[in-house]
Amino acid sequence: MRISIFLISIIVVLLACQEQRVMEDQAYKYRSPSFFPKPTIPQDNQATAAGIELGRRLFFEKKLSRTESMSCATCHVPSMAFTDGKARSTGAHGKLGKRNAPTLANLLWMPYFMAEGGVPTLELQALAPLQDSIEMDMSVQDAIHRLEKMEKYQNLSQTAYNRPIDSYVIIRALAAYQRTFISADSRFDRWYYQQDTKAFTAEEELGKKIFFSEKAACMKCHSIPQFTDYQFYNIGLYENYADAGKELITYKKSDNGKFKTPTLRNIELTPPYMHDGSMRTLEEVIEFYNSGGKNHPNKDFRIQPMNWTNEEKGYLLAFLKTLTDWNFVQNHTFLPLEQ
Repeated sequence: MRISIFLISIIVVLLACQEQRVMEDQAYKYRSPSFFPKPTIPQDNQATAAGIELGRRLFFEKKLSRTESMSCATCHVPSMAFTDGKARSTGAHGKLGKRNAPTLANLLWMPYFMAEGGVPTLELQALAPLQDSIEMDMSVQDAIHRLEKMEKYQNLSQTAYNRPIDSYVIIRALAAYQRTFISADSRFDRWYYQQDTKAFTAEEELGKKIFFSEKAACMKCHSIPQFTDYQFYNIGLYENYADAGKELITYKKSDNGKFKTPTLRNIELTPPYMHDGSMRTLEEVIEFYNSGGKNHPNKDFRIQPMNWTNEEKGYLLAFLKTLTDWNFVQNHTFLPLEQ
């Protein structure tokens, strides 16, 4: 009898240790590059392997749209640096969205979301396209009703968050997965951070000098390492803006036409450009800045005619293409699992 009790005690201890090992194995550490700032991860959404797997499945899940015709990945395609190549994306009912779909690279460091900065966290950002009548047109409750009938989601929800799938789980899993979208292996990164002296051609080197020059001042807003300062500017895209930008949340006329600085990482792969997708090519964007933009009372003082030659514009274009991270857009861990 004593031997049986002793054996049972050993088994219980071993099982407890095994369970502890499983819990430790589930912890996930984001692969933050050494030259990026230390990221801040919400205490109530520390990443686990199961949470990220759940988020990945949800990202590609078409049941999250009213018509079951689109998922998050419809507008954010991994091979296109999580954009869709459209000026404005089409929603579940065939209606055009209001803005150009942005890249999702390096969201782990982004302090706020949406082009006007109206959403403070990545967790809350998931609610915007989900509930927007033009985009996915799904209430959170309807989404839960669909997902709770699917065993794979219930199992992953219990494993990752120790609760049935609900709004708490959905927004945290999506955020945990999207924080894995880390892009930091462009040829610029290899030159700047790894001292690869063979990274640039002569044309790219000349373009780099233009980009970092005081005259062009590109780096003032598109600062390294993220190639954005996350601030808001009116660049003189229009004399009258159909989309008020930051004014939508501040109600200040001085914020009319101001939008968050987009990252230039993978810019070669994310046309069309501007908040409304109004420019089809990088050549158009460069020429826009070369011209000094349109007159607007809120236009940033640094947007002035550059008078670049055709050769100089070509050099700048060549440099911008060194910001492409091909390993990022071919990363198999971003691809959908078998649904």
